[in-house]
Amino acid sequence: MADGHQSGNQTDIEIPKEVFRLYDAYCHGDLSRRDFFARLSKYAGGAITVSMLAACVMPDYGRAQTATGEADLIEEEIAYSSPDGAGTMGGYLVRPAGATGPLPAILVIHENRGLNPHIRDVTRRAAKAGYVALGPDALYPLGGYPGNDDDGRALQAQRTREEMLADFIAGAEFLRTHEAVNGVVGVTGFCFGGAMANQLAVSLPWLKASVPYYGGWPAGEAAAQLEVPLQIHLASDDPRVNEGWVSYEAALKAAGKPYEAYVYEGTQHGFHNDTTPRFNPEAAALAWGRTLEFFARHLKTG
Repeated sequence: MADGHQSGNQTDIEIPKEVFRLYDAYCHGDLSRRDFFARLSKYAGGAITVSMLAACVMPDYGRAQTATGEADLIEEEIAYSSPDGAGTMGGYLVRPAGATGPLPAILVIHENRGLNPHIRDVTRRAAKAGYVALGPDALYPLGGYPGNDDDGRALQAQRTREEMLADFIAGAEFLRTHEAVNGVVGVTGFCFGGAMANQLAVSLPWLKASVPYYGGWPAGEAAAQLEVPLQIHLASDDPRVNEGWVSYEAALKAAGKPYEAYVYEGTQHGFHNDTTPRFNPEAAALAWGRTLEFFARHLKTG
């Protein structure tokens, strides 16, 4: 897929693939906001302004698939102890209303900008599928997600990866012992959260399943430690992530570790995120369906 198509209120814009690459670099801290807008100018012209291009690739959180306050869900803003990380962490805990007993749980880990509305939406989707779902906010010690992704990225950059990993491990432990949970826990995550889901899979052998979406990889030698069922989702056009997958997959094979991996043709990094034009509805639906089937197989049976 060489280009993306974005429909606006006044015009339809064909977005060059290079614009998505600039956005990806901007999202991951390789470009400043100023440099991102400066480089967008190369692709503007005629009726298409830099501001219009930027608006096409920025997230639109009004596209959520679920809403807060739905009668079939119980939602809470919670705090939990993370002695090896922030000390105290916070998150968004959602579970099905009317459950007659403890349920399995899913930890949902956000991208590199804190617990934004999209990941809250994904957390609700997990709860609607019959799980107790927790979306931790790595920005909680800094005041929480600030309401926009730019400031969220800047805040998250102030925390160390080691501290945040400890906070997510503590979140999994919190779920494991929660009164609404039967002790069975899985994890999923997206981008930065995908990398964390990969790391939790080699750090917490008691997890029952891990489903990382287009995240980074642990060191190759960590593959030998893997005891957790792993299902991986990758975009076909995502060289930054996929380059590392080649060596990590080789390490998994060398260690004889079973895993499932799916590459979605014609998609870009972030294809599951329905708030940006990188969203691919067919691939996202297929990946999420596979995710829920995988969790049902490992969290709801046995």
